[in-house]
Amino acid sequence: MSKISLLADLDFSSDHNMKNLISTPNFNVARICIPKGVDVPSHPEPNGTFFIVLEGSGIFSRGEETFELHKNDSLFIEANQNRGIKCLENLVILGIRDLDPEVSEE
Repeated sequence: MSKISLLADLDFSSDHNMKNLISTPNFNVARICIPKGVDVPSHPEPNGTFFIVLEGSGIFSRGEETFELHKNDSLFIEANQNRGIKCLENLVILGIRDLDPEVSEE
């Protein structure tokens, strides 16, 4: 694996741009860029995900709870729990997602 620069080549040209950085059988690491003003509606995901804010700020929902996160803040959201994001500024987050339970191990 080569060096990864987390804040290089940021792209805010659409509602969200996700760049997969590392994928293994056990976890996935992605950088997501979301422009200011975008509201990602609350929705369930099959994976537990640990989010780290690299730049910007936003209001993250986890179930019925909301958290205003800023640079260097983090939040874990368990598998199958509703999650959403309202971007207060251009937001760059790192998402570390556990293995998709739908993927069978061989």
